[in-house]
Amino acid sequence: MNTIFDIHTIPMQTRVDVFEDIFMIFLVLGTLVGVIVVAYTLYNAYKYRDTGEPAADDEDVPTLGELPTGGQGGRKLFLSFALSAVVVISLVAYAYVLLLYVETGPEGENPGEDAIEVDVEGWAFDWDFHYEDGVETTGTMYVPAGETVWINVTSDDVWHSFGISDQRVKADAIPGEYDQTWFIAEEPGEYEDAIECFELCGSGHSGMTSDLVVLEPEEYEEWFEEERAALEEAEDEEEAEEEDDEDEGGEY
Repeated sequence: MNTIFDIHTIPMQTRVDVFEDIFMIFLVLGTLVGVIVVAYTLYNAYKYRDTGEPAADDEDVPTLGELPTGGQGGRKLFLSFALSAVVVISLVAYAYVLLLYVETGPEGENPGEDAIEVDVEGWAFDWDFHYEDGVETTGTMYVPAGETVWINVTSDDVWHSFGISDQRVKADAIPGEYDQTWFIAEEPGEYEDAIECFELCGSGHSGMTSDLVVLEPEEYEEWFEEERAALEEAEDEEEAEEEDDEDEGGEY
């Protein structure tokens, strides 16, 4: 995606970091603006309160139906509008750049050759996870800590929605289509039922959960090699059994 912003100048962050940054910026500025507006309102309510005494001729008192100028020929009013516009536009631009980063990922829209990719397939009512070299798991997703994990989400039957709330990840699972997204899990550990379905998909929707296991990179490599070795051994045994069946059939 081509934009006027170079999102790759942003230091690598997790999705959690990005959304927490956006939340904190809006919270702080929103609180600051709210305090200023309320304080200024209370100040004017006190300043222009009805004291029962006639106002002096040179006193700047608002008149009913008159457009307020803020004094000094409207310069204060213009300045307040200008500052408000600068703050709002800056917030929108800041949030836009961060959300572009979330959309495209740390390495851009296309994962690199060494990127970790997991194909996720939803079905009623569980999740299958397909890794490289044919390694598969059901009900548990394994990822390395501190590394970018790209996921390609689809569905085998009806519409589902893959999500990990703690990682701020959500992707639609639609039959025949793939929705790609990414996340970085920083803390190793086993997170029970961390993966959920966020699309009402049937009677078992509420129980459509899977575990997320975050391993240290070295441990993840060991796990992956063990799974791949077990898969190759199972394939070799299957081929051997097929050859034995052919030999037995040939004897007759």
